[in-house]
Amino acid sequence: MKVLVTGGTGFVGSYLCDELARRGHEVTALARNPREADFDRDVETVRGDVTDYDAIEPHFEGQDAVVQLVALSPLFKPDGGDDVHFDVHLGGTENAVEAAEAHGVERFVQMSALGADPDGPTAYIRSKGQAEDAVKASTMDWVIFRPSVVFGDGGEFVPFTRKLATPYLTPLPGSGKTRFQPVFVKELVRMLADGVEGTRTGPHADGEAEAVATDGGEDEADDGNEAESEAADDGNEAAGEEAETADDEAPDDAVDEDPHVGRTYDIGGPEVLTLAQVAELAWAAKRKPVSVLPVPMPLAGIGLSLLDAVPGAPMGSDQYRSLKFDNTTSNNGIGAFGWEESDLTTLQSYLGVPDERLERS
Repeated sequence: MKVLVTGGTGFVGSYLCDELARRGHEVTALARNPREADFDRDVETVRGDVTDYDAIEPHFEGQDAVVQLVALSPLFKPDGGDDVHFDVHLGGTENAVEAAEAHGVERFVQMSALGADPDGPTAYIRSKGQAEDAVKASTMDWVIFRPSVVFGDGGEFVPFTRKLATPYLTPLPGSGKTRFQPVFVKELVRMLADGVEGTRTGPHADGEAEAVATDGGEDEADDGNEAESEAADDGNEAAGEEAETADDEAPDDAVDEDPHVGRTYDIGGPEVLTLAQVAELAWAAKRKPVSVLPVPMPLAGIGLSLLDAVPGAPMGSDQYRSLKFDNTTSNNGIGAFGWEESDLTTLQSYLGVPDERLERS
């Protein structure tokens, strides 16, 4: 299969291109700066910016599948302001969908984000939700993945946490109770590659699939996070729609021919961690302790909102709003790919932190 991966030289993209090439596919990575590519396997690179249709359109010729990975980080305020999320996530996806349809591409795999919602509380979440709608409106077979935060070598989640939370004594909004469900990049890309192929290659691939696919709207995360939300701040919000089972999501013939066509999968790791726990793990790997100094959420909101007016400030009010809702799911779609949560890598094991180095119970 010939597969074009937009954002193919990025964090997730570089791992995915290697995984697809390992499986025998002919892989092309599209990127604004293909010279930055660092692959272990034979992967072709081409130059293109998804916000410029004419620059990317020729590279879709002859492709069997496209994986759209191009994304901005939700952790930082983008240069140019929050509207840039819509230029890249929505506009870039619309361009990729149009180019793929123009060249007869059969399959489109979109990496979205957990909680994506066209009417969500942040520009990042809204732009991701609107991009999903663009994919669903296409004529191609599509699969959408919504991972929680992704960690691994080359990722930004752990380094960002160390910048946000200093060792020894660190102030954190809402005592750092915002929750995440981190997923290891090498396991995520195996699921993404299965989405491209229409396969199940996880450790339990021979067993019965226990998939939950969602349709992507307003009520899902409310239901998904309800059981655990009592420990979070009163301001916690959630986005998504009430989950439907995988059999309800797609027509019967699609289920018979391909297990993933027309599915939207929430993807989370094996455990739920608060921001404070992530900070503790991140610094425990450096043999430094962390004690949290609680910052009331309204006060944090005022401080981060003031940064909106500061040119070049790395964070702002959108990042504050993102801390008000959890990045977790109770409808984990990993079973569709032959995985169980006990199979997945924990952040603690990835960082090599022994239990005795942690203060938390």
